[in-house]
Amino acid sequence: MARNGIQYSDVQHAIDELLARGDTPSVQRIRDVLGTGSFTTISDHFRLWRSEREKNRDVPPPKGVPEVVVTMASELWREAQNVANQTLLHYREDANRQVEDAQRLAEEAKQQAANAEQRESALAEHLRHIEQRMEALNRELAASQTNERHWHQLAEASQGEAKQLKQVQQQLESQAEAQREAHHLALNEQQAAWEQRLLQEEQRHEAAEGRLMAMLDSAQQARAQEEKSFQKRLQQSDQRIEGLSQELKSKQQALHQRQLEASERDQQLSEAQQQNSVLEKQHQTLAEQLEEAQSALKHQAQRHADQETALQQAWQEKLWARMEALQQQLADLPSSLEDKQPSSKR
Repeated sequence: MARNGIQYSDVQHAIDELLARGDTPSVQRIRDVLGTGSFTTISDHFRLWRSEREKNRDVPPPKGVPEVVVTMASELWREAQNVANQTLLHYREDANRQVEDAQRLAEEAKQQAANAEQRESALAEHLRHIEQRMEALNRELAASQTNERHWHQLAEASQGEAKQLKQVQQQLESQAEAQREAHHLALNEQQAAWEQRLLQEEQRHEAAEGRLMAMLDSAQQARAQEEKSFQKRLQQSDQRIEGLSQELKSKQQALHQRQLEASERDQQLSEAQQQNSVLEKQHQTLAEQLEEAQSALKHQAQRHADQETALQQAWQEKLWARMEALQQQLADLPSSLEDKQPSSKR
């Protein structure tokens, strides 16, 4: 819907003025002629004007007009419409682009307004946080001032205590000075006693040193005697070692002889083991041959038993056949005897 301010008649007069000047109507040119108005309102009125012009395009001419005039007017009208449509197509595209640009600018303005509102709300929230922080800082400042007064009172009390402690320190220093003097006198007395004791220790040390020298002389003499006895024992040990060496050589020779004998015995044992291995192989071969012979003998005995069984069975069959034949002859004997008796009577 068009907004109040620019009416349809104003837009129509502006279009007529543009057409009279030979300019193609457009939203921007209509607004330039009017000097005011929003693009949306002008675009709505301009769209309404074009729709009405499209409706009036096919209205028939009034009666009484010559046909030639009507034909020429119709042709001129069609040509004008074609030219106008081609021209309007360009301006329509231009108008559409301008409308799209205007809409895009409006959207951007809305977005900027929304961003501004968001920034405003964010700033308000930030301001609220700052106010809360200021209140907290004021409370902390008041508490700090209270603490400062408290610490100031404590400092004054500490200064009084420091004065008292300073007086006590002076008293302690005087007492310490007296104690140092007494300690110095005691040290002097103790040093004199230590010097006396040191003199006594030096005298006792000299006496001990004399005794030590005497003991050292006696120890040197004892060491000389021990060295002589050690040399004697060393000679005896050398002689004993030499005898042991001779004995060791003889034992080594005997051991070498025994090793030779052991080597010979090992060689004989190896030969005996080889012979034993050969005999074991021969025994194994003979055992295998014996097993093969036993197996062959067993097969032969089995075959002989089978043959004997077959012979016995055949003999029994023959025997049964002969017995059956004899039984048949015995059964036929009475009848043959009866046949012979009548013939003899005749």
